[in-house]
Amino acid sequence: MGIPDHLTCLLRNLYTGQEATVRTGHGTTDWFQIGKGVHQGCILSPCLFNLYAEYIMRNAGLEEAQAGIKIAGRNINNLRYADDTTLMAESEEELKSLLMKVKEESEKVGLKLNIQKTKIMASGPITSWELDGETVETVSDFIFGSSKITADGDCSHEIKTILKSRDITLPTKIHLVKAMVFPVVMYGCESWTVKKAEHRKMMLLNCGVGEDS
Repeated sequence: MGIPDHLTCLLRNLYTGQEATVRTGHGTTDWFQIGKGVHQGCILSPCLFNLYAEYIMRNAGLEEAQAGIKIAGRNINNLRYADDTTLMAESEEELKSLLMKVKEESEKVGLKLNIQKTKIMASGPITSWELDGETVETVSDFIFGSSKITADGDCSHEIKTILKSRDITLPTKIHLVKAMVFPVVMYGCESWTVKKAEHRKMMLLNCGVGEDS
């Protein structure tokens, strides 16, 4: 992956011969060897995990895979945030293929897929999945990062969260509505068939004048 030899040597020395003991209410356990995982609280740990995940994804061939969703001319089939990974595809068969590739490559380097934490979300009907004898739960929504993703594409929850947030000032909320809502509404208005009475009401509204003024 292009990592200099002196850095890999340094990391190898840092993780070689790790030992730990556990403190309990009855004292401490005997020292035991640690062969997997990263140091808890170490600033290097997130970077090392990301490199590990990248190694798995490359070996799984996700970059070359045809499965995925086309966004701005690019094929996107996975999103990763910390230790959360989301796989995306346009069909159930493609999604299952991606999942099995990642599962197989993960097991080769000592990582096991946690079926209990694995969820499936689809915009249409989907059959029940089983992996290693366990049923994978199907959900209608999930949280990615801090955003709620729903199967029907409903984003009203995200909008309400912003509009009701006390951390965002009222002027900022008004600017958001004017910048993001008004242009869409005005674009849609181009297809309206407007009567004279309705045209008069809109002109008065635009001038900030009510009919009773």
